[in-house]
Amino acid sequence: MDTLRFITCGSVDDGKSTLIGRLLYETKLIFEDQLEALKADSKKFGTQGERLDFALLVDGLQAEREQGITIDVAYRFFATPRRRFIVADTPGHEQYTRNMATGASTAQAAVLLIDARKGVLVQNKRHSRIVSMLGIRHVALAVNKMDLVDWSQLVFDEIEIVYRRFAQDLGFETITAIPLSALEGHNVVDPRHAAMPWYRGQSFLQWLETVPTEGREAAQPFAMPAQWVNRPNLDFRGFSGRVGSGSVKPGDSVRISPSGVTSRVKEIVVGTGSIAEAAAGQSVTLVLEDEVDASRGDVIAAASNPVESADQFEADLLWMSEHALLPGRPYAALIHSKSASVSVTHIKHRLDVNTGAHLAAKTLGLNEIGTVNVSFDRSVPFASYAQNKRLGAFIVIDKLTNETVGAAIIHFALRRAVNVHWQALEVTKVVRAEMKHQRARCLWFTGLSGSGKSTIANLLEKRLHADGKHTYILDGDNVRHGLNRDLGFTEADRVENIRRVAEVAKLLVDAGLVVLVAFISPFRAERQLARGLFEDGEFVEVFVDTPLEECERRDVKGLYAKARRGELKNFTGIDSDYEPPEAPEIHLRTIAGKPEACVDQIVHLLRS
Repeated sequence: MDTLRFITCGSVDDGKSTLIGRLLYETKLIFEDQLEALKADSKKFGTQGERLDFALLVDGLQAEREQGITIDVAYRFFATPRRRFIVADTPGHEQYTRNMATGASTAQAAVLLIDARKGVLVQNKRHSRIVSMLGIRHVALAVNKMDLVDWSQLVFDEIEIVYRRFAQDLGFETITAIPLSALEGHNVVDPRHAAMPWYRGQSFLQWLETVPTEGREAAQPFAMPAQWVNRPNLDFRGFSGRVGSGSVKPGDSVRISPSGVTSRVKEIVVGTGSIAEAAAGQSVTLVLEDEVDASRGDVIAAASNPVESADQFEADLLWMSEHALLPGRPYAALIHSKSASVSVTHIKHRLDVNTGAHLAAKTLGLNEIGTVNVSFDRSVPFASYAQNKRLGAFIVIDKLTNETVGAAIIHFALRRAVNVHWQALEVTKVVRAEMKHQRARCLWFTGLSGSGKSTIANLLEKRLHADGKHTYILDGDNVRHGLNRDLGFTEADRVENIRRVAEVAKLLVDAGLVVLVAFISPFRAERQLARGLFEDGEFVEVFVDTPLEECERRDVKGLYAKARRGELKNFTGIDSDYEPPEAPEIHLRTIAGKPEACVDQIVHLLRS
């Protein structure tokens, strides 16, 4: 028997859990004589890549409580004589859309519940677009609570027409509309009911038993991301993971991406034994004939069809955080077990979940979907999501909170990702700095407006100039007259402001200069982005620590007064947060000392 993984989704109180409970209850009654045999067989359905070993339990949540497991999606397992099933029962609340996406990411079919009294809602449309985005092509439109609309064919037909009109561009191969009452059990298992003589279609269970389960991965060339390097002793070294597509046998020639190293498969190990062939979906350990250099996240693929690598992509992104996406901000990414840093370089458009229209957007909010360009800090092996779900998807993680904030699927690599290469230069940064008899550095001054950043930076530059050093100042106000004149003061614009300045500072340090950057730079993530552009020891964070009250007292530009009157929006310290550095190289407390004393402190550190 094959196994169907499906997801139930819909709006709040549409009856998802009731439907699954009824289905589990009735299938248990019908096939109770098979339970013991199925229980003994149930361990086969747990795989290393899953968050939960599935057991044959009517109440999946009971298993979670007994095993002390906390998960975002309730998974349940059941079987009939025709097929085995794994169902992801996901919450309908809008704030838990991320959980719904988690369940849909491994499903082969989707059950979209609609309350017959309410019709097609926005949440139904949002879930449908996510289901489509994640590559599910078979949908059951389960119109529930038909008993509350007097089993009306007119109501059912109207819902089906509205939904099919909405879903015509979503790429579903089949949409099967089924009227039912989950509470009373009508049309859940038994397709016959006197109250709906007008319906001659399948019951819900019959649809589950007949919906296609074939995945596109089986027909693709072999590829397997390495989850970890298995080396229990000096005599054994294998690469463990789940086969993402195709099949592999001992003797097959393989290529490792991104390194490009080739070898042959010596043995395929499962548990304590070997097998003659592994196919898509199986968790195995591959032993190669050669000692190749590969690590977690690298992809082992057929040598005749190697997996591409790139660092820039177009992707669809579902944003899952209450804190909006900020283009240019560095986030962590996990793509088939490989960790990297990623940032959104451009939002092409945001998707209207109601109409499918492409809307202009500078950011993405909670549960919004957009098409974006992304840039990784390294080359990663990939395939388009349309070809391979395992290799074409990644999650986005906030570096500071470790919260999963987005899920993305890759369309294709951007052409510039493979056409643009570093040009080797013979005159290096070290040579340029030695010619100036100095060490190139970036001193990054951060603090509130009015804290004294520019004053201290100016005095420091005069001191360094007197010592014969070659310097340059990048001041926040000055840069906004030219390079960043197109940017405002929204959070997204502030991120881009710092990104541009950090790149310019990197070029000036490469020229051998001592660069003084005086920017409020209120967010730790952007200061961390700037630091990451430089080599160890080149970036010196200088925290000009002045209390807000003192900055307001100085208020030489009158900005705080305007912000207090509401004339300046997004002003740091008033209606926009400042995140102080946690471990700056230099901490200047300006209340306790004059600017000249602060300069002495910096010079002393530089000389030491």
